[in-house]
Amino acid sequence: MESFSSKDMAMQAQKKILSHMANKSVVHMFIDDTSSEILDELYRVSKEYSGNRSEAQKVVKDLIKIAVKIGVLFRHNRFNPEELSLAQDFKKKLHQGAMTAISFYEVEFTFDKTVMSEILTGCRDLLLKLVDSHLTPKSHGRIKHVFNHYSDPELLTKLYNPDGPFKPNLTKICTGLNRLLEEGTL
Repeated sequence: MESFSSKDMAMQAQKKILSHMANKSVVHMFIDDTSSEILDELYRVSKEYSGNRSEAQKVVKDLIKIAVKIGVLFRHNRFNPEELSLAQDFKKKLHQGAMTAISFYEVEFTFDKTVMSEILTGCRDLLLKLVDSHLTPKSHGRIKHVFNHYSDPELLTKLYNPDGPFKPNLTKICTGLNRLLEEGTL
């Protein structure tokens, strides 16, 4: 017997369409201004660090696609109770990461690349478990691409260098993270 569900079909169509529209104008429809500003700074850091504009665009585009797809899954109540528990664990880990990032920024000489890298790697692993049965291997690759890029200890060290070129970017990223924390968004 064929199992057809228009609700499933609509969700798949949304995920597919949204993944093809991950550009700046569409992002503003789904992501608030503060998050968009953080994404812009992450792009600038990635572009400067890698020296490769297209790689920086790909990392941020992958990040946006993943965020949108997970949002679609949540909106369609696709996660079971165990997965919702994983989602809460992910949210806590992400919150911890934001707090740690801000703390390292505000208190000079406290930055520890291992701690920051481990938090981001932990976020990656929780997110992969959460979407394991919902997203394709290609999407799993996107998650790994994003988190592996931003958890790179060398990138983190350059980002947190108090005399480095990324100081203005880090300031804007942490200001945005602080705003998201205050609003309860993160």
